[in-house]
Amino acid sequence: MRFPTPLLRGRLERRYKRFLADIVLDDGREITAHCANPGSMLGVAVEGAPVWVSEHKDGKRKLPFSWQLAEIDGVLIPVNTSNPNRIVAEAFDEGAIPELAGYAEIRREVKYGEKSRIDFLLEDPRKAPCYVEVKNVHLSREPGLAEFPDSVTARGAKHLRELNAVKESGARAVMLFVVQRADCRRFRPAGDLDPVYADTLRAVAAAGVELLCYDCEVTAAEVVLRQALEIDLDP
Repeated sequence: MRFPTPLLRGRLERRYKRFLADIVLDDGREITAHCANPGSMLGVAVEGAPVWVSEHKDGKRKLPFSWQLAEIDGVLIPVNTSNPNRIVAEAFDEGAIPELAGYAEIRREVKYGEKSRIDFLLEDPRKAPCYVEVKNVHLSREPGLAEFPDSVTARGAKHLRELNAVKESGARAVMLFVVQRADCRRFRPAGDLDPVYADTLRAVAAAGVELLCYDCEVTAAEVVLRQALEIDLDP
């Protein structure tokens, strides 16, 4: 996934109202950028940290800048939570997720469950359908460890229950965590931040929902799915 325009560097002043960020660019301009991340951004929205933004010059947007990357301890971390679906779609095109290869058709945003939409539905006449839910991961509080979620997510637990329901119906169900950073070697649910989500993840995994986790190679030009990470479900 390439960024739409060359990114501009600056420093984060503050992130507020979830979707706004005040940033001072390296050229001295003080801007307010859109922040496409509804979560807590724990450990990522660090005041004074280097950040990168894209600029939209078509004049149709209320905020012409979008916050794209943060740099924390030398690590580039994309902040847009909609990136993973685009990254995964490109990975499917390139056959970069071997666990999910071999399907004739890939559909996106298909209605299912409790008034939800599955991120990807993989179909093939020779096998059961495969439902793939994708979650963005950027939290890392220990060296080499990626964690999800970064705050309580009732919606995330609901998605796990829906995956379990389609698994019980005879379909294949996959929870795919996309770690938008390259400095982690393993993944673990953040049980101290959301014990319900962590317990639900362990329960559905034990019932047959498949768990996958991939990290990303991140530069100021693009974000690309890279390699599978170890998943640790121990409490």
